[in-house]
Amino acid sequence: MLDLFDDANIYQTAAYGAVHWGGRNLSRLVLKRDGDVMGVAQLRIVRPTPLKFGMAYLRWGPLWERRGQPLDSEVPIRLAVAIEDEYLKARKLFVRILPNAFAGSKRAEVFQSAFSKFTRETNEPSDIYRTFLMDLTPSLEELRSRLDPKWRNKLKGSEKNNLTVISGHGGDEYRAFCEIYFQMRKRKGFDTTVDAEEFGRMQEALTESQRMHVLICQDRGVPVAGLVVSAMGDSAIYLLGATSDAGLNAKGAYLLQWTMICWLKERGIRSYDLGGIDPEGNPGVYYFKRGLSGVDICQIEPHAASESAVSSGLVKAGLAMQRTFRASLRPLNFARFLKQPAATN
Repeated sequence: MLDLFDDANIYQTAAYGAVHWGGRNLSRLVLKRDGDVMGVAQLRIVRPTPLKFGMAYLRWGPLWERRGQPLDSEVPIRLAVAIEDEYLKARKLFVRILPNAFAGSKRAEVFQSAFSKFTRETNEPSDIYRTFLMDLTPSLEELRSRLDPKWRNKLKGSEKNNLTVISGHGGDEYRAFCEIYFQMRKRKGFDTTVDAEEFGRMQEALTESQRMHVLICQDRGVPVAGLVVSAMGDSAIYLLGATSDAGLNAKGAYLLQWTMICWLKERGIRSYDLGGIDPEGNPGVYYFKRGLSGVDICQIEPHAASESAVSSGLVKAGLAMQRTFRASLRPLNFARFLKQPAATN
């Protein structure tokens, strides 16, 4: 059903849900009108005990933008009512939604109107998803002209290095990427919440039309850089990128990003989410992504609702404990960082 929607994304796929959360913990809601699918949502259900309370978590949904059809404003409203009826009233769960919508966008406006009964949560600064969003609707010539001059010069340099780009969405391409990725992690010694092996299991489980697209850059037959992007509906998300020890001077990352943009354009993708930025924590990646001249934008805040005092109290207590735990780790992480030599690109 996801292939019916322009706002489809990898976080709403069955493969992501099953691998990341476990198939038994999922609940799916489908909204139909006269037998025609109008909206869908996949939620994670968390029940800490056999008793009837807990949380329903909806990530990057629900979906309501039918491909090739004008937006029906009634659909998101009906989805909101269906979610309230099923998870708030019938199951007595605390419902938390992280919508697939960026601040100031039409999608955010529609979502906030439809889910007006939900409370907007206040995010911790570290929890805000900030990214560069590229509009891919202009021509390739115009997109290239918009690149930062230094970024464009490095792209020209990579194009002169006789590099070869391998493209695919199978297991072999993903395993080749992982070899580069783990080599980079060993070299840089950084911590990350991204699990490349977990995404590999998702790749095996995803249907053909929903698989992540992998690009591998080779220098004289040796893989030197890799890129993994999920393209669904009318948008794409940059998930993973890596450069091997041997590829530090080849500038393959620039060639891969431009090759991916060309591929996305051919596929009819209209926007490209460059996958999260942290100017202070990871300035190198920030400046690399900024060179693509996307719009610096943030995802709107999570929305939550509950009609159960028990579910609400448990979830809020759990989130508070999680924030306290993260805060306690920060000094330890900083101390460990000071003992490590600075990573070089």
